[in-house]
Amino acid sequence: MKRWHILNEKISKTRRDKRRTHYKLSAPGLAKCPTTGELHLPHRAFWLDGKLYYKGEVIMEKEVLA
Repeated sequence: MKRWHILNEKISKTRRDKRRTHYKLSAPGLAKCPTTGELHLPHRAFWLDGKLYYKGEVIMEKEVLA
């Protein structure tokens, strides 16, 4: 005999939380720039001191208005 009434019973906080233990955020993987030593997201350009770096090379500089 199937027991369908079990579906309507309350699930305890412990059982609920045990099921949810895998629902968590992971830290993003960071890469270290070979030129500056700065940590950044891999395969992304990043700004440092008015310069845009990608793969360890300066690809753009910010113009300073006088």
